[in-house]
Amino acid sequence: MSNLVNIFNKDGQLVVTSRQVEKDFGKRHSDVLEKIDKLIKEIQPTEKSVRYFIPGKYKDNKGEMRKEYLLTRDGFSLLVMGFTGAKALEWKLKYIEAFNKMEQKLKEQKQLSPIQELKLHYQVLETHEEKLTEIDNRVENLENNMTIDFGQQKILGDIAKRKAVQALGGKNASAYKNKGIRTKVFSKVWKDFKDYFGINSYRNTPRKDFDKAKEHLENWQVQGKLLREIEECNNQVNIEEVI
Repeated sequence: MSNLVNIFNKDGQLVVTSRQVEKDFGKRHSDVLEKIDKLIKEIQPTEKSVRYFIPGKYKDNKGEMRKEYLLTRDGFSLLVMGFTGAKALEWKLKYIEAFNKMEQKLKEQKQLSPIQELKLHYQVLETHEEKLTEIDNRVENLENNMTIDFGQQKILGDIAKRKAVQALGGKNASAYKNKGIRTKVFSKVWKDFKDYFGINSYRNTPRKDFDKAKEHLENWQVQGKLLREIEECNNQVNIEEVI
């Protein structure tokens, strides 16, 4: 036999099920229901009897709905009044104590001042706000650390290739056909790109910077010594063709 008294709050009223009384007092549930039905007939009208016994149903082990009652404190007292024996007395005392404690808790909850209730609501809202802020921070952190996908990598790769070919003077240009110069230009495109975004591979470009990455590549131009090398290579061939 369990020593736990299973009283619960239903719509602001403390109740215990007829099945729980059956278990705690060692009775058959059918007998408990029969006694409650007799009490209800004596209490009539029905509007008055529900102050003591609230009709209900439960699902048994076979999944079928069965009859039960929820007993209020007064209903419990009426029902167990005739139960006798040492064990019955022990459980009566336990239930009285449990009802007293639960009622005291309900009173304390109901006795909150308007300011206390407002403070309680504020604490709940504050907790929700903190959780939402935490979620927002996690999402933001996730977005900041996400890198571009395969499709976006291909788009950047295509832009870089096109800009490198343009810088070399086109695919028919001597500089493009010069493997050494061509390799330098393609390497330079990506070196400048990685230096600008502070990454070790264009595949690690942050997804949030994808549009900026496209713009950077579109605006890229070869400069300095490498530009002179391309121009000299292309001009040299042009001169030889004229001669």
